[in-house]
Amino acid sequence: MKEDANAGGKRNVAEWQKGLIRQDEIDRYLVDGKDFIDDDAIEAEIARGRGAGADRVRAIIKKAYDIKLMDSADVACLLGVEDPALKEEVFKAAREIKTKVYDNRVVTFAPLYCGSKCVNRCKYCGFRCDNEAIERRVLTMDEIEAEARVLAAKIGHKRLVVVYGEHPDTDADYIAESMRRIYSIKERVRNGVGEIRRVNVNAAPLPIEGLKKLHEAGIGTYQVFQETYHKKTYAAVHPAGTLKGNYPWRLYALHRAMDAGIDDVAVGALFGLYDWRFEVMGLVAHARDLERRFGLGPHTVSVPRLEPAADTDFSWVTNRVSDDEFRYLIAVIRLAIPYAGLIVTNREKPEMIRSVIKMCTQRDADTRVGIGAYTDDFPAGAATQREENQQFMLGDTRSLDAIIRELAEMGHIVSFCTAGYRCGRTGKKIMDALGSGREGCFCKLNAVLTFQEWLEDFASPETKRIGDEIIDREMKEVRARVPADFSEAMWEHLVKARERILRGERDLYF
Repeated sequence: MKEDANAGGKRNVAEWQKGLIRQDEIDRYLVDGKDFIDDDAIEAEIARGRGAGADRVRAIIKKAYDIKLMDSADVACLLGVEDPALKEEVFKAAREIKTKVYDNRVVTFAPLYCGSKCVNRCKYCGFRCDNEAIERRVLTMDEIEAEARVLAAKIGHKRLVVVYGEHPDTDADYIAESMRRIYSIKERVRNGVGEIRRVNVNAAPLPIEGLKKLHEAGIGTYQVFQETYHKKTYAAVHPAGTLKGNYPWRLYALHRAMDAGIDDVAVGALFGLYDWRFEVMGLVAHARDLERRFGLGPHTVSVPRLEPAADTDFSWVTNRVSDDEFRYLIAVIRLAIPYAGLIVTNREKPEMIRSVIKMCTQRDADTRVGIGAYTDDFPAGAATQREENQQFMLGDTRSLDAIIRELAEMGHIVSFCTAGYRCGRTGKKIMDALGSGREGCFCKLNAVLTFQEWLEDFASPETKRIGDEIIDREMKEVRARVPADFSEAMWEHLVKARERILRGERDLYF
């Protein structure tokens, strides 16, 4: 018998659950007592969007280049496109809009799973509390630091998304302390220093009081994925009486984060639970309500698909998303929420990621989702997966070095930049700058500097050779764009900053 996920802990689980959800922190966001997801209205709009003429679809595509959140009726039209040639026009626009807003940069990160204890019984999740096949464990602060040291000093990551189950042993105080411990790491590496400069958090919904603790601890982006926006499906896969069974509490998690001072939030849906078209409409509706209330939408959008998990029956799933549908939904999201970063993860196999990365801005690398898996794996350098130790199975476990080399061969520069967040270019400021293209200029310069850092400190010889070629190309492009996009002073600062990095200085940015 495996350890009960609800056994032990800092206090009684039932008592903790009873006081967590605050109804007033749902009601304050409702309009006329209703939330912003109307299932029937969304289904009707999807139906109306089917069979739109080519002229209308092309007009929608053209308007997407304005880098504004798309009207729901226009999104429904794109979702209804069936003509392969017209779909190719959507794909082309998605690639061009990604380049317009984010240039050829790809940001890499790694997830760090801190615990497998959870009070919920989500039908699709390996970590559901009644799954006896899972080894239950919550990392201590020393163990979290050890995991983060591998990521920062052996691999070279600069940003993490730290993942927590919904359990009193991983409450807001635990999350805040783990963030502080991760930020404290400064370890000498080959030519510089290994450190994590941005800690994003994927955690259960919290009340505003708890979210303020995360803000004070220096949270980057706060991720809460609705999983499915379809209410009937949501109720079917999240049993009533559990914390996650409360649909509106989860739906307004990011609203509460904004009110707590966290101005970078992230949405996502678990594709495969319900019709992918509905979920895309739900993501756009979520972005629209954030814009309505706070003046800015989500910082990133994630697109995970259902993956196998230990002792988890998926025979009930009737909405699996095919590879072709998956590629197309990513293209539609890129047009529909064009300012947002778009994250594809190592749930997918390498060939799938390669096929969509020109529409995306972020991906993970050297990923382990087992509890304690980084310190378990990296002394031997072996990428292993154990069903009983992780929430789901991965499709790509390649090294960061290998992934960076592949991206460089495809013409991408990998950015480890976190400067914008520390310079105050967050929230509405960064959204406005992304829409105008100004942020892309800063990010291009910072990508050169941070990529040079990583190449000097962590790259294998072949990856460094290919990476240096990419940097030389990027430098020539910046020079050619003076004075149209970059001033002479910016160019001179870039040249000098790169020289300082080659001499051993670190963390230089615009």
